[in-house]
Amino acid sequence: MSFQAYLDNAEKQTGITPRAFLDLAAAKNLTKPGEIIAWLKEEHTLGHGHATAIARLITKGPEFIAEHHTGGAALHLDGLAARP
Repeated sequence: MSFQAYLDNAEKQTGITPRAFLDLAAAKNLTKPGEIIAWLKEEHTLGHGHATAIARLITKGPEFIAEHHTGGAALHLDGLAARP
């Protein structure tokens, strides 16, 4: 499964876009992967794989993920409805 597919599936499960997860984590001042994963599992009922992908996005940032996980392709963070 591609990294983008993890983000898309997490949005389908929760109704929360990847960008909104970035904002929510910042508002809660969550910065450590373990605490982010626990929060995503407990409050948003994500499975471990999806929680880990979102935590990696939050801790490493979209630019790092695009460079290292998508072959340089831009990530779609504003949700499925915002896709061209």
